[in-house]
Parts: sequence; C-alpha cells; structure tokens
Amino acid sequence: MLLKRKARSGTVLAEAALVYPVLFLLLLGIILLGLGVFRYQQVAHASREASRWASVHGSQYARENSTTAATPQDVYTNAIAPHAAGMQTEGLTYSVTWNTNADGTPDKNPIRVVQVVDPVTGLVQGVARSNTVTVTVTYTWNTGLFGSLPVSSTSVNTISY
Repeated sequence: MLLKRKARSGTVLAEAALVYPVLFLLLLGIILLGLGVFRYQQVAHASREASRWASVHGSQYARENSTTAATPQDVYTNAIAPHAAGMQTEGLTYSVTWNTNADGTPDKNPIRVVQVVDPVTGLVQGVARSNTVTVTVTYTWNTGLFGSLPVSSTSVNTISY
C-alpha cells in the first residue's frame, strides 16, 4: 500500500541555495561581533593601563627617582603600545591630559591646593584636591567587510605617587 512518489530531483540543491547564504551571513556576523567586542576590550585595557601608568609616574616619582615626569609619548611607549598587539598602529590615536596649574601647565603632583571661598564665612581658603590623569585611546578598526569602525575608551585615574 505504499504510494509511489515522484522523484524530487534538485530539491536539496534549491533548499541549500536558500539556506546556506543566510547561515553564512549569520556566522560571519557572529564572528565580526566577537572581534568587535575583543577590540573594544583591548582598547579599554590599554586606556586603563595607560592612566594607571601615568598616575604613578608624575613629578613626585620623578623627584624621588631623579628622572623626568611622564610625557604623553612616555605613556604611549610604556603603557599603550605594549597592549596594542594585533592593532594597526596607524589607526591608533591617544590623548593624555593632567589637571592644570593656574598658569595652564600640567600639574603632575598627586595633590594640588585650590582656593575655595567658604560660603558661610566668605573667607578664601586653600583646599587640597587630588589630581587626575585622563587617557583616551581610540582605534579605527577596519572590519574589511563593513568599513572602518572607531573604537574608543577613556580612563581617568587619581594620581597616587
């Protein structure tokens, strides 16, 4: 009592022609998303390490070790570049900023004294504030398929040395 079925030649080929491109694009999207998350984590780690390194290589460190305080190029050389494995350096930019003194020069001391007016008495008094260093690392990631995507991370650290 088996019914005789017609041969369906080419059915598998037609189904594969519809399913495989969708499957391929889904797989490619998952891989690119994973690479994007990896690049972001790499940039975020580099900015955290750079701000940490800059925060402990300020002017007090320089005085105690008879050297100069960290410059943005020092921060790049010692903290950003070692964590940029696999990145194209021409797509990597960074900025390093410290709090500034009254004359506009970077203040790399751990603590600065700012003049604050007491709202109750109206007297001007010096108040100690912690200095910070801010590092922003931006990487322009060339995905190859979807063009270039900028990946950026900013880290602010209190100067502790």
